[in-house]
Amino acid sequence: MIVDPALLAMRARATFASDHRVAALVRPGSVTQVQACMRIAASQRIPVYPVSSGRNWGYGSSLPASDGNAIIDLSRMNAILEINPRLAYATIEPGVTQRQLMQALQDITPALWLDATGSSPDCSIIGNTVERGFGHTPYGDHFGHACALQVVLPDGRLVETGFGQFPGAAATPVYRWGVGPAIDGLFTQSNLGIVTRMTVWLMPEPAYFQAFFLRARESALEPMVDALRTLRLEGSLRSSIHLVNAFKVISSDGRFPWGLADGTGRLPEEATRQLIARWGCQAWNGSGALYGSRAQVAASRRRVLELLRPVATELRFLDDRTIGIAGRLRTPYKWFTGVDLAQAMALVKPVYELMKGIPTSRMLASTYWRKREIPDEFDPDRDRCGLIWVNAVAPADPVQVRRMVTIVETVFRKHPFEPAMSMTLRTERAVDNIISITYDRDRDGEDERAMACHDELLSALMDEGFYPYRLGVQSMALAAQRRDPSARELIDRLKHALDPHGTLAPGRYAG
Repeated sequence: MIVDPALLAMRARATFASDHRVAALVRPGSVTQVQACMRIAASQRIPVYPVSSGRNWGYGSSLPASDGNAIIDLSRMNAILEINPRLAYATIEPGVTQRQLMQALQDITPALWLDATGSSPDCSIIGNTVERGFGHTPYGDHFGHACALQVVLPDGRLVETGFGQFPGAAATPVYRWGVGPAIDGLFTQSNLGIVTRMTVWLMPEPAYFQAFFLRARESALEPMVDALRTLRLEGSLRSSIHLVNAFKVISSDGRFPWGLADGTGRLPEEATRQLIARWGCQAWNGSGALYGSRAQVAASRRRVLELLRPVATELRFLDDRTIGIAGRLRTPYKWFTGVDLAQAMALVKPVYELMKGIPTSRMLASTYWRKREIPDEFDPDRDRCGLIWVNAVAPADPVQVRRMVTIVETVFRKHPFEPAMSMTLRTERAVDNIISITYDRDRDGEDERAMACHDELLSALMDEGFYPYRLGVQSMALAAQRRDPSARELIDRLKHALDPHGTLAPGRYAG
């Protein structure tokens, strides 16, 4: 057990202000050690908070959801227990990162892809999955492509989900439901147990891959949502489709022009126009990908062109060949057109690679948008980057999506931050809007102003029926107040039955 005050203070850091203290740190190296930790915690009534990699930036990093917890750091449990090339799955522990699994796949079976998030190559796969996170390929629903959880309960007992409950079940890693009540979901976004092992399904490399990128004016948002929903419902598009607004583009790799900012710290309209022109973006900028045989991709491409070309000001398709050509033509392209192709590629290539399951740290540059300096190695906690995520889910209906966007823009007009939005068609029927409140924690009063923006924005979205798909520790209490009393009672009864003294992650999702 580690109780060094300096180290504990580091573990209590986040990308926003909090007064939660960390009482101790333990780093178990096996499931039996996790069980021992939980038995001690239960007997001594010590509140504990498990983390995988602690890189949950914008949602709390490794910060516990309540004060005085001991952190159980699972990063030492980083074994890849099995990779099955024929059935396309991997069984892993919570410390396994995106970088680690990708490297193992490249070494053992490069014809299999993982689905990566844009957070960091060194983020935990299980950590993201139990938060029901998402990525970019047809396997983008991470919890939907996972099974066979091994879970340590608050009293130290071990339980397996799915067919793992039955000795010698051959289909444990390939069929998630098993037989009888499916309990996997109880251990996502909850504090009912610690997931110490999981099987994740991997995507076979398609015969051909082609990405597309589009730009569209503000007025095109509604018809674009209509077109994308149709493409997903009919199966022409099988993966997540992302739409980001201009603020998200210009903050992704640029620096806030402090010399042009007004006294409120807002980005003036003229400076906004200049940055948009420099990056060559539009009000809405989208990306998606086509996977399959060349014939399948060609057919899907024709349909994408048919529906998106009328609503987009620009629609371009890229594959490995065209990406390579663009890389070689960067300098002469700028000579003849005046457009900085290298700058454009710096934005496009990381997204292109994410759609092929290749993790990147490039997206973390956006957390430094309002910092005056950006380091070579990104660490938002260390560098006091301000970042608070707020997200909301809406039906993939143009009227509803516009309502959600209008709420965000209305709230941000009251606060000195840019309403950077990244909307994703998570499914054929739902759109998730991830809004970033990005600021500099070294500026006086910014923590307070950012949290006020968060509170007002989250409340305004929920007032209109747009609830978040996941929560940071800064949002859990506020969202819990809205839950139906009957659902709240059921969750409380489950929590009391499994953890009568409330020692495991008290306050997490308000449990």
